[in-house]
Amino acid sequence: MKKLPKNSFYTGKLAKGCIYCSRGSKMVLLITGLCNARCFYCPLSEKKKDKDVIYADELLARGENDIIIEAELIEAEGTGITGGDPLVKAERTAHYIKMLKDYFGEEHHIHLYTATTNMEKIKKVIEAGLDEIRFHPPWQLWDKIEKTKLKDIVKNIDIDVGLEIPVVPHLKKETNHLLHTVDKYGFDFINLNELEFSYTNVEELSKYGYVAKNDVSSAVKGSEEMAYEMLNWGIETPLHYCSASFKDAVQLRNRIARRARNVARKYDVITEDGTLLKGIIMAGREKLQEIKEKFGIADDMIAWDDEKKRIETSPFILEEIAEYLPYKCYLVEEYPTADRLEVEKIPL
Repeated sequence: MKKLPKNSFYTGKLAKGCIYCSRGSKMVLLITGLCNARCFYCPLSEKKKDKDVIYADELLARGENDIIIEAELIEAEGTGITGGDPLVKAERTAHYIKMLKDYFGEEHHIHLYTATTNMEKIKKVIEAGLDEIRFHPPWQLWDKIEKTKLKDIVKNIDIDVGLEIPVVPHLKKETNHLLHTVDKYGFDFINLNELEFSYTNVEELSKYGYVAKNDVSSAVKGSEEMAYEMLNWGIETPLHYCSASFKDAVQLRNRIARRARNVARKYDVITEDGTLLKGIIMAGREKLQEIKEKFGIADDMIAWDDEKKRIETSPFILEEIAEYLPYKCYLVEEYPTADRLEVEKIPL
């Protein structure tokens, strides 16, 4: 067993897609929020779940150009295609795989998650250029996986193929049966994800008595302990356990740091976490020139934010001039992502 940051681990070797993800160099492309599996633990957000939308990372994509721009902004070395279930929209998925390969080249690594075992759809995305496929059997099938077509499908796939499931403590018996059965199928890897609460699954998870592991985590208590217990199950297929904190503190942090380098304005301060720190003046656009001239602020050190309807400047400049302004002023820390989620807002 080899340890990774934040209590994650792997045996054997990591899937190639996971290596890119850990560097933050994979764009997450949600092809659709539609899915037929209906897993009670699905963490997909309300704006995506059961909705036929496309997101490139946090960006609601209206077309091919939005996807390409987002990939360039994070300097993507690859793409992880997810859903919902991407193969619910197999034609669309194949189209975007081919588009990404044509634009970025064959070295752009693409992996995909699916609960679909329709071989025709699987062949379609492989022919389009898919590099790695990860199957997520619906949890209702874990204790009867041998009755599905999964074994034959794995044998007929000539790209990297893995199994990926959450670690669900009350399904330990079913998980044990699943892993011991598929251990003989020829999978290249098995990925285990720490079970997490979200706004859309908290009610369902609470029905089973689950609670958060601590006050600052969305992870479910008992999921990580079960993952480490699974090391003693004698599974020969390489295992990779990915903790919730690894996804946030390593994968996401690295990805937003890559984006920050490309979207930060001259007056933005990039923090150690990859977020942007800026000064905010809650005044109308017509006040921009007046403030700039009064305090001798260079053109590239102050700007109007049309999206959030406010004036932005350097946090250091604002700390010097805030007391002389008749407007509300704040230091704001926000993600450099398309949704620009605010982490902190401090009044001056």
